[in-house]
Amino acid sequence: MSGYFTTLSDALRAAGVFQPCLVLDRDRLDRNIDLVKQRLAPGLAMRLVDKSLACLPLLSHIAEALGTHRFMTFHPPITRAVLDAFSDADMLYGKPMPVGAARQAISSGTADWSRVCWLIDSEERLAEYGALAAELDVGLRIAFEIDVGLHRGGFAEPRALSKALNALPARLRCEGVMAYEAHAPHIPGLFGGPQKALAEASQRAAAFIAALGEDQHRTLNIGGSKTALLHRGGMANEVSIGSAFVLPGDFDTPGLDGFQPAAFIATPILKVVEPMLPGPPAVTRLLQTIGRFPRKGCYLYGGKWMAEPVFPEGMETNGLLGLSSNQQFMGLPGDATTRSGDYAFLRPTQSEAVLQQFGSIAVFSGGSLVDRWPALPMG
Repeated sequence: MSGYFTTLSDALRAAGVFQPCLVLDRDRLDRNIDLVKQRLAPGLAMRLVDKSLACLPLLSHIAEALGTHRFMTFHPPITRAVLDAFSDADMLYGKPMPVGAARQAISSGTADWSRVCWLIDSEERLAEYGALAAELDVGLRIAFEIDVGLHRGGFAEPRALSKALNALPARLRCEGVMAYEAHAPHIPGLFGGPQKALAEASQRAAAFIAALGEDQHRTLNIGGSKTALLHRGGMANEVSIGSAFVLPGDFDTPGLDGFQPAAFIATPILKVVEPMLPGPPAVTRLLQTIGRFPRKGCYLYGGKWMAEPVFPEGMETNGLLGLSSNQQFMGLPGDATTRSGDYAFLRPTQSEAVLQQFGSIAVFSGGSLVDRWPALPMG
């Protein structure tokens, strides 16, 4: 991998980038998109997760490649930006919004909120959204959150969903359900393993879907980045993927075999040092002797990101000096040839929020930085 990061370093230096930035490898991104195309089960539509890809050019690039106009959304400022950018965007909320947030969103600005499907997780929220629709004199599209094993909320049993459907307020139109089974890849073999958990989640989803009316099957959503490509058949008609396209560290799961990390934090190394802890030098020497403190280290421009070091090889955090968002200390192998002015690279553990931390994304392709894509603000 050292050659890869050397090439990235050369590209950053040639482009005059000498501060922390988020680098997106567009060539790797495109290969990951191709894998999604190859592995997505026939008959399943793709919904892009905007919180994990919070950059309009990035969303546009993937949406065009996959031929989709469906998005899963989680935060009204980002929802509004996507609605404004994509005239045909069909939006499904991936978490229930406080009714006050929905009122504020619908009542402000010029975005077409009729293209948004709100998520309902309880009878109480159903009543709140019914009252909101009456208050604003509008019709609202909704989907029901169903619990298929994650136990994070939503309707726990099909009979509870049936009860809610019977109480559906006149101005609310049910378009389907949303199920999420992020727990499945992490179920140990002692309890049946991932495949059994995934099968059970699909079976539970089918039981909920059976409670819907014939005109309430528009959105039958299941899956996320770790599981979407494992679904074969079943009652769902769409899956959602976001982080898999750039593969942060938390998504190294069997369902994404062959995908490559496509996003890295790059930052200059400010100084390379023979580190000493505050206090008596003998303490530092003792801790170095027993392997608790490195004999060589460096300080980064910035730090404390949700990311793990990947280059220079052997670079690692050290708990004795702690983390810093200003200039973070990193331990280095004793034989490291790293110098001040070199670049360090860290692989994000997640893409949501991290892609938005640097203002814009440096796009790398064919050995050079070829563009800057503005990230969406946090809002």
